[in-house]
Amino acid sequence: MATEKFEDLAISKDLLRAIQDIGFEEMTPIQAQAIPPILEGKDIIGQAQTGTGKTLAFGLPILESIQPKIKKLQAIVLCPTRELAIQVAEEMKRVLKFKKDVVILAVYGGQPIDRQIRVLKSGAHIMIGTPGRTIDHINRGTLKLDSVKTVVLDEADEMLNMGFIDDVEIILQKTPKERQTLLFSATMPRPILDLTRRYQRNPELIKVVHKQLTVPNVEQYYLEVKEGIKLDVLCRLIDLYGLKSSLIFCNMKRRVDEVVMHLEARGYPALGLHGDMTQQQRNHAMDKFKRNASEILVATDVAARGIDVENIEAVFNYDIPQDEEYYVHRIGRTARAGKNGLAFTFVVGRELYKLRDIEAYASIKIPRRSIPTLIDVEEVKTTTLLDKVRAIIDKGNTERYVQIVESLLKEDYATLDIAAALLKMAMDDEGGGQEYPQLKEFQEDYRQKEDRFHDRRKHKQKTSRTFTGKKRY
Repeated sequence: MATEKFEDLAISKDLLRAIQDIGFEEMTPIQAQAIPPILEGKDIIGQAQTGTGKTLAFGLPILESIQPKIKKLQAIVLCPTRELAIQVAEEMKRVLKFKKDVVILAVYGGQPIDRQIRVLKSGAHIMIGTPGRTIDHINRGTLKLDSVKTVVLDEADEMLNMGFIDDVEIILQKTPKERQTLLFSATMPRPILDLTRRYQRNPELIKVVHKQLTVPNVEQYYLEVKEGIKLDVLCRLIDLYGLKSSLIFCNMKRRVDEVVMHLEARGYPALGLHGDMTQQQRNHAMDKFKRNASEILVATDVAARGIDVENIEAVFNYDIPQDEEYYVHRIGRTARAGKNGLAFTFVVGRELYKLRDIEAYASIKIPRRSIPTLIDVEEVKTTTLLDKVRAIIDKGNTERYVQIVESLLKEDYATLDIAAALLKMAMDDEGGGQEYPQLKEFQEDYRQKEDRFHDRRKHKQKTSRTFTGKKRY
């Protein structure tokens, strides 16, 4: 049976502490199945999609195996694109928070080669690079592979599709034969299988298959946001839809606590649910949420297992999930018992690529939704309030309040002004006047960028018309 908890792995305290500090609670399927055999020194073939936690699956064992005092290259990771190389380097560096003596270098085209040469000469332990720039360093004599113990081929099928497979073979031939070779690929075409036969020794095949997708009756949207305005966007969506039961997912335990604290400070009743809480605390939180004593539950994926509440109106992916399957589990918490539900995913910068992976896995197109404006929220609140007013008028029994209004009429106040003042009071009580300063700044910045783009396009069209007409003298 595969290990599920990071603390059960044979890794150093510094790495485990970093993992816990980042907030990872439990390994993804590819991590649980791949890390133990990699730590044992075995070659593996890992078949899994992008976004399943592959980087940590090979990155954690590599970091554990590095001997910092030996100032030589000990591991290389080959990636098909510069973007992936940067992403892998950044994620591995996060795990080195308490282990500062390991040097990681990302090597790719488009960056000055002199800087890369300096770091290589000073003694990088791990190199993460694209095949083209790696070959360039080999030819220059600035990259020595004779001390490499581990080679990783990440997204091997993409390297094949991009025509890098010959370069990959050249690099593998330059490394010691007594090395550990780890290959990860979403698909296994024949050229990749041929590669494994030539360059791996009795590899262990690890295949992670996703479960069947079922997400009926869920309206799904994504919103492009900056990290600093997530909370404002969340509050505005809750207000816009008048949500009374929402489930918010975060990737880390610390984030759960932060979101709960900020929501409560803004007057939104919220509870947290994560792995650091005792079972009694978790049961108490779930009980309150089920009884509608709290409108919002903020949780990590692991802590949210077993949640079966029929009246959840919306799910928010405050952090985009690490695994496509997690996305399915999350949004499946709403639209229970034949009801309809909403799912909103917040996407920051390059996370848009992760969203595309989710769409490919789920065979769906998740539409983009604009961030609602303050006017949008106020219009919805006004409509809801007027519906309540109509219901009260139709029901009757308002004589006592008519007398209060008549007393104001005697003071020469107009009926319309009295009604408007009462409406304003009710709207303010509902939070309709909330300003969301960070969100306002973000939207203004976005509008200015759009205006500049349209101005440039108009200028370009005007210039084009000028020079394609009659010859000017």
